[in-house]
Amino acid sequence: MAEVEISFDPGRIDFAATSEAIKQSYWGAQRSDDIHRRAFDNSLCVAAFMDGEQVGFARVITDYACFAYLCDVIVWPDRRGAGIGKKLIQALLDHPDLAAVGGWSLRTADAHSLYTGFGFEVASDGKTMHFRRR
Repeated sequence: MAEVEISFDPGRIDFAATSEAIKQSYWGAQRSDDIHRRAFDNSLCVAAFMDGEQVGFARVITDYACFAYLCDVIVWPDRRGAGIGKKLIQALLDHPDLAAVGGWSLRTADAHSLYTGFGFEVASDGKTMHFRRR
């Protein structure tokens, strides 16, 4: 299996493929390319690549001081199960610009076990998850 490369370079993100992948998800079906363009432009985005081809994406909405909201974590369907999502999340948690951010949150309907492995805890609504950096 090829090695997974992580990049924060927005110029490397395949916008069309990423937008389409998110529109195929349960959480992004109502979004347009215009919404994704604005969202990506106002977030810290990360992409995963294998053999130069993008295979995943994630982003964080943040103030870079107190709060970060992890969202749009997605791995292309034919590449799932290889730990790519974990690498994307770890890259964001390890990003030097986010090192001082103490409060993290996200929402998921089906990936709780992925996030609990990083220390996120499920809130009472069953979908929101929180992480407090120690």
